[in-house]
Amino acid sequence: MEYFKAFIIGGGICVIGQLLMDLTSYRITPSHILVSFVTAGAILSAMGLYQPLIDFAGAGATVPLPGFGHILAQGAIKGVTEKGLLGAFGGGIEAASVGIGAAVIFGYLVAVAFTAPKGE
Repeated sequence: MEYFKAFIIGGGICVIGQLLMDLTSYRITPSHILVSFVTAGAILSAMGLYQPLIDFAGAGATVPLPGFGHILAQGAIKGVTEKGLLGAFGGGIEAASVGIGAAVIFGYLVAVAFTAPKGE
């Protein structure tokens, strides 16, 4: 049942993005959706509404872009409580650093492993 809930919530987030692109005649680009979803995740997290969705759907809510906004917002909130106002700047980056680092490392490894050899 956990997989089903993750699939429904994660798929629903993706469907919303696809509908935004399809129904607006491509005036809303993928870049707009990326920024909107990350911002929405941060705002919903700050309002305390995103954590219940994560508790319900697990990876279906943490993997998509709003989950990244949630992590940034929670890190910034934690940074402010621990280090004051200046903690807001580093807290989000510190909270998301493991995921960003893993994405860079694995992206590099895949690029090296699947680069076409130079031929004649």
